[in-house]
Amino acid sequence: MDISASVELDASPERVRPLVDSLDRYPQWLSIVARANPIDGPDPAWEVELRAKVGPLARSKRLRMVRTIDTEHHLRFERAELDGRVHADWTLDVELRPLAERTELIMGLHYGGGFGGGVVERLLASEIEASRRRLRSLLDHDPAAP
Repeated sequence: MDISASVELDASPERVRPLVDSLDRYPQWLSIVARANPIDGPDPAWEVELRAKVGPLARSKRLRMVRTIDTEHHLRFERAELDGRVHADWTLDVELRPLAERTELIMGLHYGGGFGGGVVERLLASEIEASRRRLRSLLDHDPAAP
């Protein structure tokens, strides 16, 4: 599964970045991320719980994610379990593209397994517009945003 979505935000990349550079902020605006707790250690890592619910059906998945790219306008988070087993890939790619006084936020999600199949794809498609609204609201009301 590969999904890409973008949104233009009335804010500079410096204001948008704090909302997307740490996975523990994602539950505030992306409902499929039920929680994301930082894990102590030398490198940024998070224990993430993904939850998808469509009608009476619900699925959840826990995974460990690390930040593998961290530049001014590009972030990447990838699944990195420590149990020695082979797991399906999860990759979240985040690009902050400056547009004068605005920012185009481009997010790409790659999943190489079978977590809910087409149910999750349909849920994510409907979630995209709601997440756009929540991001805009956070930028308007977040005192922590520079």
